[in-house]
Amino acid sequence: MAVPEPISVDGRWSQRYEVFLAESGLDARTILSGALQQAPGERRGLFSLAQCLEQPDILTHQVIHDYPNNTRQALRAHASVLQQDLALSVIAPLSLRLFRNGAAPLPNPDRIFLAPIDSANESATGRWFQVPGEPIVDEAEYVRSVGRMTADWYPVFRQDLGVSPGAYWSSIGLGLGAPFSAVWNLAEPESLCALAQAWLAIFGNDANRFIDWIPAVFGDQQTAIPQRKGCCLKYLLPGGGYCGTCGIYRKQRLVELNRQSSTQVRHR
Repeated sequence: MAVPEPISVDGRWSQRYEVFLAESGLDARTILSGALQQAPGERRGLFSLAQCLEQPDILTHQVIHDYPNNTRQALRAHASVLQQDLALSVIAPLSLRLFRNGAAPLPNPDRIFLAPIDSANESATGRWFQVPGEPIVDEAEYVRSVGRMTADWYPVFRQDLGVSPGAYWSSIGLGLGAPFSAVWNLAEPESLCALAQAWLAIFGNDANRFIDWIPAVFGDQQTAIPQRKGCCLKYLLPGGGYCGTCGIYRKQRLVELNRQSSTQVRHR
């Protein structure tokens, strides 16, 4: 795999990303704007992330309320999936905005809220949201602050809510790596993987340890995929199944895909 040149925190990643995509004939702003979902209208929050960090029992009691008659293992899985949703619903959009605009708001626990569960959709998807109005910061401040914040949040999710280190950090890594996931099947895979891995490394937390960006072939298409080393436990929940980034499941699928590709080559 090609290794990118070392880059500092002040390395203007949005520009580097834009140049990289341009080399593949892609427009970064168009792709990132398409990846950013339209912000929903006014939403009601049950409580803030700041309250959860100060009093973790708030989230524990909410999980028990939302998912009654579950085993202790299932409740732990719900907490893990909710933490994954925090990364994908809050950190991912902010990272997409950072790469699109060269600046973005920070995740602010006082302005991040958990919405009530939707009776029509009992999954944890999209429950966390951040209220607009946070000041905009540049890339360097974003990297420094988000790296520190996610490290500060970790003890509560690990010790009080039982989220495993691999689950927590791989979910954070998926949120931070959202700009690269947006082009997983569009840009040159090996360079994309190397660039994504280098981006995660500059945050100074453990996200880079628990995500492997790897080139993979699906049929005749070369792609780049993030493979997490920690399980979010979603498969333990009713109808949960395996995440697309599940390390164990993906390894099995990649072996089968590579076997199929090898068979197709031999028969040509």
